[in-house]
Amino acid sequence: MAKKVFVTKEKAQAIAAQYPTPFYLYDEAGIRERCQQVKDAFSWNKGFREYFAVKATPNPYIISILKEYGFGCDCSSEAELRMAEAIGATGDLIMFSSNETPPHEFKYCNELGGIINLDDITHIETIKEVIGDKFPETMSCRFNPGGVFTLSNGIMDNPGDAKYGMTEAQLFDAYRQMKEHGVKKFGIHAFLASNTVTNEYYPALAGQLFELVVRIKNELDIEFAFVNLSGGVGIGYKPEDTQNDIAVIGAGVKEQFEKILVPAGMGDVAIYTEMGRYMLAPYGALITKAIHEKHTYKDYIGVDATAANLMRPAIYGAYHHVTVLGKEDAPHDHKYNVVGALCENCDQFAKDRMLPEIEKGDLLFIHDAGAHGFAMGYNYNGRLWSAEILLQADGEAKLIRRAQTINDYYATFDCTEFGDKLIK
Repeated sequence: MAKKVFVTKEKAQAIAAQYPTPFYLYDEAGIRERCQQVKDAFSWNKGFREYFAVKATPNPYIISILKEYGFGCDCSSEAELRMAEAIGATGDLIMFSSNETPPHEFKYCNELGGIINLDDITHIETIKEVIGDKFPETMSCRFNPGGVFTLSNGIMDNPGDAKYGMTEAQLFDAYRQMKEHGVKKFGIHAFLASNTVTNEYYPALAGQLFELVVRIKNELDIEFAFVNLSGGVGIGYKPEDTQNDIAVIGAGVKEQFEKILVPAGMGDVAIYTEMGRYMLAPYGALITKAIHEKHTYKDYIGVDATAANLMRPAIYGAYHHVTVLGKEDAPHDHKYNVVGALCENCDQFAKDRMLPEIEKGDLLFIHDAGAHGFAMGYNYNGRLWSAEILLQADGEAKLIRRAQTINDYYATFDCTEFGDKLIK
């Protein structure tokens, strides 16, 4: 399936005239369409809620759009909790799924009324230390079954090597302790595989968790309010990759729900998800300009973005499709490496990629950067974070995060004798 851009060359040039490249561009219309698809896919479950993984795209303008659809925030730090609070997502609109958590963050989440999802049994004692004997009415635990997680199409991931979650024995013990501390309603959460591109993942995970919560309920006599399938539903980054069908996924979870939970008298259990990549990756792009070309042992196109703007290709070898705006239909008859300016050879967005002829000044649209893109940026070589721009549904461009300036970069030196000398 061909990768499509959501902005024309002319529109991108107009935006670049106001906000210099590189910048992230997000497609509001696409985001809204995806939100509705997810709501429709799980509309059979009365309590369904998507808790968007804030870490994927931590921008209040973006997560405010998702909140309009009744979605909450999956937070993992104080900064993300603050962002949720700022957009009015408090109370049960917060799912706090963190690990190795500083105690004060548990306290802050509790003050906001968020749902605390414990990663480890020892954190029960931490909760008691920071909030006292009055535990929240609803709490959750993260489960790690260990071993290798497989589906019919092969190995998905290796939970046994993951630092997250509790063993089954710890899970039972944790629920016992939480019940003794006055918790009335419980949740379970599990994340067993990342970026799966198969409609089987959620239904298979749901089946495992549904069977587990029935056993826990019967043994401990506790009430489960929700089962959180977490994230892991991914996208195909290459044009030839299979894409997930959220309607099929939702129907598969429903089948497991009706087979396992309904007969157990648990038909009122809510289904939660915590998708980030699936929600936003296709609806964000890194727009960058070709500024140099170099011909040595290979043909290189130098762009004004670097791995500091989008690090996935550098650290994972991840594929991101590249479109030369205005040349979508031109022959892909030139082999290029598209590279940035970092003093690291891994700073390459594409290697040996067949593309149309690229000229200086051309704008490149790097696809599927709407999640885990800007969020993973850094400042190596003193390269600065780019702006984030929302292409609104009416076609207008809105700046939703300004670009970092050189003064921003140096601002944290203000506690030293050099601060005033660096900031101009």
